Amino acid sequence: MNWVEVINNKDIEEVLDKFGYFHDSCLKELYMWTDSYVGENLSMGMSPELDTNVRILFQRQYNDPSAIELLFEGVTQFHIVPSPINYDSIIYDAKLILHKGLFYWANDLDWEPEDNNNGTISWIAAKSLKWRDASSWMGKQNRYGVINEN
Repeated sequence: MNWVEVINNKDIEEVLDKFGYFHDSCLKELYMWTDSYVGENLSMGMSPELDTNVRILFQRQYNDPSAIELLFEGVTQFHIVPSPINYDSIIYDAKLILHKGLFYWANDLDWEPEDNNNGTISWIAAKSLKWRDASSWMGKQNRYGVINEN
């Protein structure tokens, strides 16, 4: 699975078209990490750069591809809202845009970056974006890690 870098609006349209504008999809998994760490000697390691990165796995009810993974690097803002009890988690359409030098993804086509205080919509903003076909990652199985049930 090779990553495809998204650079401009043409690339964004390609992703949206390829994945059916996220229609009838769901956010299956999400993995976030930074370059910050505590070493074995308990010293703190920090990056002066935007070091937050997020990988998101989406699955959908269509083929070619049936799943994609988005990689957001240099995340500047991140807002995830879980579905309430007795509501489904189906994404009917999503927005993916390049706005003022940042890539934005939101699970609502009508969302705008200026609406970032809206507490009902999941969205993310980052300096760079890549994607790849993850159709081999269908089903319930977790791909970003296994929860130890002990």
